[in-house]
Amino acid sequence: MGGVPQTGPVTVTTDEDLRTQADAVLRRLVGREDAQLRTDQWTAIRALVADRARALVVQRTGWGKSAVYFVATALLRERGAGPTVIVSPLLSLMRNQVDAARRAGIRAETMNSANVTEWDEVRRRVQDGETDVLLVSPERLNNPGFRDEVLPRLAESAGLVVVDEAHCVSDWGHDFRPDYRRIRTLLEDLPTGTPVLATTATANARVTADVAEQLEHGDGREVLVLRGPLDRESLHLAVRTLPDHAAQMAWLVANLPLLPGSGIVYCLTVAAAEQVAAHLRSAGMEVRSYTGQTDAAERLACESDLLENRVKALVATSALGMGFDKPDLGFVVHVGAPSSPIAYYQQVGRAGRATEHARVVLLPGRDDSAIWDWFASMSFPSPEAVRGTLAALGEAGRPLSTAALETHVDLRRGRLELMLKVLDVDGAVRRVRGGWEATGEPWTYDEERYARVAATRREEQDLVREYVRTEGCRMAFLRRVLDDPLLADDPGWRCGRCDRCGGAPEDVAPAEGLVDAARAGLAVPGTDVGARRQWPSGMSALGVALSGKVAEGERAEDGRAVARLDGLGWGTLLRELFAAGAPDGPLPPALRTPVLEVLDAWAPDVAGVVAVASASRPTLVEHLAGGVARHLGVPLVGAIVPEEGAPPGRHDVNSAQRLADVHRRLALGLSEPALAGLAGRRVLLVDDRTGTGWTLTVAARLLRRAGAAAVLPFVLGVGS
Repeated sequence: MGGVPQTGPVTVTTDEDLRTQADAVLRRLVGREDAQLRTDQWTAIRALVADRARALVVQRTGWGKSAVYFVATALLRERGAGPTVIVSPLLSLMRNQVDAARRAGIRAETMNSANVTEWDEVRRRVQDGETDVLLVSPERLNNPGFRDEVLPRLAESAGLVVVDEAHCVSDWGHDFRPDYRRIRTLLEDLPTGTPVLATTATANARVTADVAEQLEHGDGREVLVLRGPLDRESLHLAVRTLPDHAAQMAWLVANLPLLPGSGIVYCLTVAAAEQVAAHLRSAGMEVRSYTGQTDAAERLACESDLLENRVKALVATSALGMGFDKPDLGFVVHVGAPSSPIAYYQQVGRAGRATEHARVVLLPGRDDSAIWDWFASMSFPSPEAVRGTLAALGEAGRPLSTAALETHVDLRRGRLELMLKVLDVDGAVRRVRGGWEATGEPWTYDEERYARVAATRREEQDLVREYVRTEGCRMAFLRRVLDDPLLADDPGWRCGRCDRCGGAPEDVAPAEGLVDAARAGLAVPGTDVGARRQWPSGMSALGVALSGKVAEGERAEDGRAVARLDGLGWGTLLRELFAAGAPDGPLPPALRTPVLEVLDAWAPDVAGVVAVASASRPTLVEHLAGGVARHLGVPLVGAIVPEEGAPPGRHDVNSAQRLADVHRRLALGLSEPALAGLAGRRVLLVDDRTGTGWTLTVAARLLRRAGAAAVLPFVLGVGS
């Protein structure tokens, strides 16, 4: 485009001239002289440029939604409009969009958490008219500096506002993000006549209506909604129900080399993604893991490797979701089913955008429901928790950080942050420099709405189970549950490509040797238990005089566990053992061999064993500690026990509250001779599982202060 846009009167252009200009921009964008806009692309562009309207475009992945806002940007800028502001959820999406914009001669910039040091220079270029498109992450909308200093100027000068992945606006959507609710405030502050475009590939009728309703705020005109068919002719859907995780991993080893090109293997948990990636690498395949715990630089390297086909697959969690743009992605395989058919469609939609044939295979797991339930436990907190948080902020009389709030409420960090974001958008709290403060505005807990959302989530889980079992066309099933408007006109439609429509099976059954190898790999127990090194801040507010670093002379050593609770293999058995309502009892026979194998491989040099007495599973812990002591040939010295009369501890609380609880409850339950025998000795500390790590930390501190030279933790499971 080049140059600062004109600021004179807008030139009247006929629809024919506008269409000609729009097609020319599209050709620059895609690099093809024969490119022409689709009918709905042109309809949306005309509405934005000629009518300055608000539009919601719900179209399948690969349809060309980004072309709508880039072409509209070019035409609006030529007519003197200000820069386009795109709210985009992921850094990977931003990088793809910046590259795409530049191909069309559109000067794009980003403002996100990864380039904070460049914000001032970016703002200057926007103000000087040197930038055509500014991409911001939704989290920026509630950053105090951005919200108070940058956002008002952007709202005033924007020529077009784009909300990408707009289903995130709706708490009915499969990927609701509280930060997106701030967009409603942005829309209300826009000058009259500022065009707005919202886009998504994954919205059923309920979500579409909700997003359209929110887009109307601040404008009053009816929102133009353009929904297209959801069939993807390149996608060949299939489900393979296998007996266990070993069979799933063997299937991957046998079939990944047969799948076209490169692709994505999705897993439900971080541990599962890391385990699957490690097994595939051990089988000689070029794969990398990509999760929410992968650091930013490594994520970038992973994305680059997949884009350039240097790896066969990324083994990923949902952290690699919206916005990853590789048109020739050849396959998507799921090890474990997402909890929503809408989320599933969104993820498989990454494949086959520029290829005639892409394979999509779901390998459901028997423990999928348990994992869904765990994620559901992170839902919006109870009315009591909300009132407690508002009261703490009101009484403080000053901003409180999230960490400081943890000393006042028992919510875990993720749920607390979710709640604060919702309260902020609703006006009950405000994020400021230094933390959060109460506004004093009244706030009503919409219990009925949250109950309806929870019920919707359960219905979606049932639909996923139905998708796995269905005897009908799988693509028709997905189109139906996503309320595809064109499917109603042809209720007998079948895709002709999926495993239910007569599509020939293209996978092979893994040889027994591959299953045995996978089972042997999953059967290898053992994972690290890292020692806590730092006390949480603000513990004095809870009456606990602990701060700063854990003193070296009071610290536990790094320990060992049989497995992670979110992992495959032994993790599955441990999740069953610790499930709510599971009875107490001796260590199950199936877990005795892995316990001994971990101990033998670790060979801890200790003089005795101390148990952490359990209120919920006393028999399990006593049996485990006694068996460990016998195997190591050392005495069971005694136990760390709750103070007399102390109520059972809670595990579903945040780190600070958990530390305060165990610090008040735990005491040495050792006899005088046993205490004397601790002096200068190394001790193995045995518990059933560890989550925050504070029970092991406090117990180790008690033992170290009683004279133990070192304390080595050993548990069955690691994780919440």
